[in-house]
Amino acid sequence: MASGSGSNFEALVQACRNGQVSADVVQLIVNNPGCGAQRRAERLGVSCQLVDHRLQANRAALDQTLVSAFQSAAVDLVVMAGWMRIVTPVLIEAYRGRLINIHPSLLPSFRGVDAIGQALAAGVTVAGCTVHLVSEEVDAGAILMQAAVPVLGHDDRDSLAARIQSQEHRLLPAAVQLMALRLDASGLAQG
Repeated sequence: MASGSGSNFEALVQACRNGQVSADVVQLIVNNPGCGAQRRAERLGVSCQLVDHRLQANRAALDQTLVSAFQSAAVDLVVMAGWMRIVTPVLIEAYRGRLINIHPSLLPSFRGVDAIGQALAAGVTVAGCTVHLVSEEVDAGAILMQAAVPVLGHDDRDSLAARIQSQEHRLLPAAVQLMALRLDASGLAQG
């Protein structure tokens, strides 16, 4: 699931294709028409579906549409890679323990929107990213993996975001591989 440029989506697809991750990206769902993630999916030959949140009655209806799409595609693990929407128990329950998110902070610090701006405003010397299981409370699920980056004296949002994103591109595939191994060991994986 992605809302923006899709760089984490592409990093995950490439990691799956080059054997770093023993999984396949079978479907991308985007909520913003023409977003970068949608264009990347077309270029990479990955099935992409637009589910515009603005056309849904409410968040629960959006999430039910997502669940139906994932079930139709026989999805085992759902990855929120820049999905800029708060999800509801409809999606969380359907994929409990199999729904992960990547967030640009070292959780539990700087949850929610503009984590990088929050980190800079707080004056921290270390920032980073976290992959975690999604729970009902925003950015509060069990942490799977984290990566840290230094905050440099001259950093602004763009420079710090670039270093964090570099770590996200490494961390997200590693976390998906961890989840693939867990799902395989538990017998939950379908493929």
